Order: sequence, then structure tokens, then C-alpha cells
Amino acid sequence: MTIVTLILIFVLLFALGVPIAFCLGLSTLATMLMTMDFSPAVTTIAQRMAGGINSFALLAIPLFIVSGQLMAKGGIARRLINFSKAVIGSVPGGLAFVNVISCMLFGAISGSAVAATSAIGGFMIPEMNKAGYDKNFNAAVTATAATTGMLIPPSNILIVYAVASGGVSIAALFVAGYLPGILVGLALMVVCAIYARRHGFPAGARVPLRVLGQCTAAALPSLFLVVLVIGGIIAGIFTATEAGAIAVLYAWVLSTFIYREINLEDLSALLLKSAETTAIVMFLIGTSMAMSWFLAYENIPATVANALMHLSDNPIIILLLINLVLLMVGIFMDMTPAVLIFTPIFLPVAVALGMSPLHFGIMMVLNLCIGLCTPPVGSILFVACAVAKTSISQIVRPMIPMFVAMFLALMVVTYVPELSEALPRFFGLIE
Repeated sequence: MTIVTLILIFVLLFALGVPIAFCLGLSTLATMLMTMDFSPAVTTIAQRMAGGINSFALLAIPLFIVSGQLMAKGGIARRLINFSKAVIGSVPGGLAFVNVISCMLFGAISGSAVAATSAIGGFMIPEMNKAGYDKNFNAAVTATAATTGMLIPPSNILIVYAVASGGVSIAALFVAGYLPGILVGLALMVVCAIYARRHGFPAGARVPLRVLGQCTAAALPSLFLVVLVIGGIIAGIFTATEAGAIAVLYAWVLSTFIYREINLEDLSALLLKSAETTAIVMFLIGTSMAMSWFLAYENIPATVANALMHLSDNPIIILLLINLVLLMVGIFMDMTPAVLIFTPIFLPVAVALGMSPLHFGIMMVLNLCIGLCTPPVGSILFVACAVAKTSISQIVRPMIPMFVAMFLALMVVTYVPELSEALPRFFGLIE
């Protein structure tokens, strides 16, 4: 009865347009008031919110947010696009490929799907429009490709999962995200190739070798950030949190002194925007952790786990059910609260089936990435529509084959654990 009350209050608040963080906090508080007095309920939820964000690992999130803001404003997106164009050359429908590759590269550097959608989409969507591509297709490509930045490190959501799972190595998660992220990008490029052939989209211009060298040289300082951050973590030189500080320093030097596209006057507005984003994320984490604690207090995770295990003894069926539930959750809930609330519920089931917490984390994040670009709540979807000057109803149709491609990639990641575990095992991050 408690969980039904919690869900009903949450759904009611959500339907009334209350922000998701307040939906989580108020529904948890209201349900707690039904089982305990006012003072203990308020004190407990405040303690759980404060304790939920009291983590050294979470300190990496504001640092990577600042570095992402620096990269979004520092001319890095344009250089990565030029590099991608030079590499793709005269492939039919090449600009769609450039869009996907640029989103993958920028997402990997900035760690933000929204930043990738805005920065890459701001350049690529108008250019694709000029070349004769359908603007709704252009927005759909940008929105779906930007989600790869949630898998390819550095990724804030992987840090959140590490905290929620109770001890999975952030370094191992970062390395584990590479192959699944690349797989999603390749799946989207296959869709782009088929779509371009059917609609006769033009090929890009062939780039001389000299221009390819210039574009590569211009993009190398940006790409080196990935080597610096991930290489330092793998080598044990610094932690993920310390890597965030290194990323901020490097991005500031690169944008200010090498590319010269950010000056000191720009920093105040940039830091203010980063602080706003950090506050939103941390408040979400706090309310999500409070709800997660209450669910554990009511023994909900164990109840769900037992129900799933009794439903079927076939791991394939149970993992498919978990994926379907997470897909539905992703449609209506942001990634951060979804990870914090559902990790304690589904992780014990996955471990009981023989899945490693590392593998489950990559599967879960990839699953919820689909929700980022799914109506009605998908945040990336709104950004892509705003950049392309179109509506959600118009881009849903070209998005359907991309959703199918992402779902197929999800199934491969779910049932082929080596795709997530091979690289961490190679670098000695897992046994």
C-alpha cells in the first residue's frame, strides 16, 4: 500500500507540471508522513538529502560541468566538426555521419548530452539544412547521437551510478563505456546511411590531404583531453574527482590561451551557468537519495527482486523485463533520479543472475539514454527541436528507426557482457 501511495502522489504532482526534483521530494515526504510523525519525517528526509550528496565522488560532477561549459563556449565544437568532415570526405549522406561522429567526440570531451546537442546541433543542423537534408531528420540525428556522451567518458551519470551501486570503480565504468558508446554511434550511422540512400542526400566534398592535416592538427588539443583524463585515471595518477579539476584547468587554458575564444570577462557568466546546473543536479540527487532510502526502509527492493525471480528462472526473460521497465521509466524520468532510485531495486536481481555490477551499470545508462530523446520528458529532444526550429511531433517519425537501432545496440550490450568488460579487464581494472 505504501508504494502505491508513493507512486500515485508522484504521478499526480508530475501531471500537474511540478519539477521532477520536487515531485520526488514531496511524494517521499507525503508518504513518510503517513507512517510517522511530522518532526521525524522532516528530519529524516533532510538528513537523507544532505547525506546523499555528501560524497567525494560526486565532487567530480560540478568540475566536469565547468569543463563542459568551457568546451561548449571555447570553439572546440567547430574544430571537431571540421575534423569529422575531413575524415568522412565524399561519402553519400556524409554530413549525417559528420553529425554523429562530432556528437560522439564532443560528448566524450564534455560529458554532457545537452551540451553536445546545443553545440554540435548549432553548427551542423543549419549546415545540413543548406545542403538539402530534411531538418526534422537533422534534429533527430543530433538528439540521438548526443546520448553517446553519456557512455563515452568522462560521464557524470556513470559517477552517479558508481555512488548508487555502492562501490563500482568509476575508472572501470569510464573505460567500460567506450565500446558500447561506439556501438550506438555505429548503429546510428547505419540508419543514416540507409536514410541518405533512400532520400538521395548529397555527398560531402572531398578534402585535400593538406586540409585533412590542418583540421587534425586543430582538433588534436581538444582530443588530447580524453587521453589526459582517462589515461591519468587508468594509470592511477589521479582519481576521477581530481581528473575533473585537471579537465577544468586544461579546458580553460585551451579555450583562453590556445583557441582564444574565451576571455576573463566570460568566466563569470560561465561559472554562474555551471553553478545553476550543479545546483539542479545536486538537488535531484538529494531528493532521489531520500526516496531511495525510503524504498529500502519499506523493503521495496527485496520485494521487487523476489517477484522478478519468481516470475521466471530464465535470465534472458528477466533482463528483458528489466530493460522494458527502465525504458518506460526513461520516458518520464530524468536519468539521475532514475539511476539513484532503480539501481538499488534492480542491481540485486542482476547480480543474482550472474551479471556484474559494472555490466549492469552500462546496460542501465544505455537504456536510459534512449529516454533522453523520447517524448514527453526527453531533455535533449527539446534542445534539438529548439535548435532546428521544429516541433517534437515532426521529428518523431525520422527518430523511429534510430530508436530501433539504439534498442538493438542495447540488446547486444545486455547479452554480450564482454562488450562492457573487455577493456576494463585489459587495463586491470576488474578481474
